[in-house]
Amino acid sequence: MPLRVSDPLAHRALEALVKAEATLTRRLAADLDRVGVSATGFAMLVLLTSAGGELELRTIRRRLGASKATATEVLDTLESRGFVQRRRLESDRRAVAVDLTPAGRNLVTHAFPSHADRVREAFNTLDEAEKRQLAEICRKLDKAA
Repeated sequence: MPLRVSDPLAHRALEALVKAEATLTRRLAADLDRVGVSATGFAMLVLLTSAGGELELRTIRRRLGASKATATEVLDTLESRGFVQRRRLESDRRAVAVDLTPAGRNLVTHAFPSHADRVREAFNTLDEAEKRQLAEICRKLDKAA
């Protein structure tokens, strides 16, 4: 018996979105793997760099949209490679702060320019209006989920 969907266009849109995300992620992650970090790990390092080198773990999780388990796993890897260190906050011993180490800052400083170029190249097929439209559509889908 064939499956019937109530909104075939929504299913086609989802399929296209998932395929494009997987292709882009694979393409960008391969280059990051060569410098020893995952895409999520690199995003965490960039976020820490942009924030001046330290943030609370819950803030990192919220900004990256990462689950507690994912954030902990990524953080474990980054810490084992010497890119970050964790510490308890004096003001709230339950809260964890994450500090960027000099090695982490160095990795971002050296890897970010070429990564930014690869992101630009990956989105070169879209004009400025399409990039804005894609970003808005993704935000809208994220809010609705």
